[in-house]
Amino acid sequence: MRAAQLTSPKTLEIIETDVPTPNENEILVKLETISVCGSDLRKYDAVLPEEEYPLEIGKPNHECIGIVVESKSNIYKVGDRVIVLASKSDGLKEYMTEHETNAVLVPNYGDPAVWLMCQPMGTVLFSCQETGSFLGKNVAILGQGPIGLNFTSLVAAGGAKNVITTDLLDNRLEVSKNIGATHTINPSISNPLEVVEEITNGELVDIVIEAAGEESTLNQCFDLVKRQGFVTLFGVQWNENLNLEIGTMFDKQIKLIATSSARSGRRNIAVEQTISLVDQNRLTLDHLITHRKTFDDVQQAYDMYSDKTDDCLKVVMEF
Repeated sequence: MRAAQLTSPKTLEIIETDVPTPNENEILVKLETISVCGSDLRKYDAVLPEEEYPLEIGKPNHECIGIVVESKSNIYKVGDRVIVLASKSDGLKEYMTEHETNAVLVPNYGDPAVWLMCQPMGTVLFSCQETGSFLGKNVAILGQGPIGLNFTSLVAAGGAKNVITTDLLDNRLEVSKNIGATHTINPSISNPLEVVEEITNGELVDIVIEAAGEESTLNQCFDLVKRQGFVTLFGVQWNENLNLEIGTMFDKQIKLIATSSARSGRRNIAVEQTISLVDQNRLTLDHLITHRKTFDDVQQAYDMYSDKTDDCLKVVMEF
């Protein structure tokens, strides 16, 4: 089977390797579509110690969907379409095995790439559930990459009074407007705090969602949220050690929560709920997919996502 392997920084090579064999309670899935995620870049963009290369075959990738072709599971049968929650983040390959608990059943109709978007949206749905009601509230979402845009969709649908989004890329802010943002801010052009003060008549926002994974936006949350407001952290920080404005956080008595469905034990449930919403035509995710590549173009796909070229959002690869 074909697979990809990260052999040096930002260098993926396509190789041939054996098709794996499923163990008890596992399934063998022939992947149809995979997608690049921002968390994949933590390995792809990094310059790791030389002895760590090449990475294990298939890494880094964890957004995968495909058809079960062999099953040693009592849950899934041959022919089922599943989103694979890749426990080893090794989805850059044509076939993969996974434990039955790390898969979610998907309807066998429609575009696999769109169904695959239920995986990242599921992580956002979980985070929104942890945050609580948006009804009638002023909400700011920092970062309008695919994850930030998913927050915008759900916050707007949740009845927020104002949905204020920020990003450095105008094309992403335009998508944000189209899916429910009431106000958009490009921080390279306008001061977010000044704009938020004007929108809210100086009250600031009830909830800030950090979806960019940057130290600067993390600290900006504390500036934009009102006294005793709520901050939800979603974006994964690249640096382990951060300089945080703790004084502002304490002074304003901010409530803060870090959310990760993968660490909560509820990841599957959130993805299942998202699939149900899409199946009922109550949620659309098509707008996230801006580029489709073949697996042979895996290097180009990762470079495009990493460099944010050609107004890309989600880049999917099809086998």
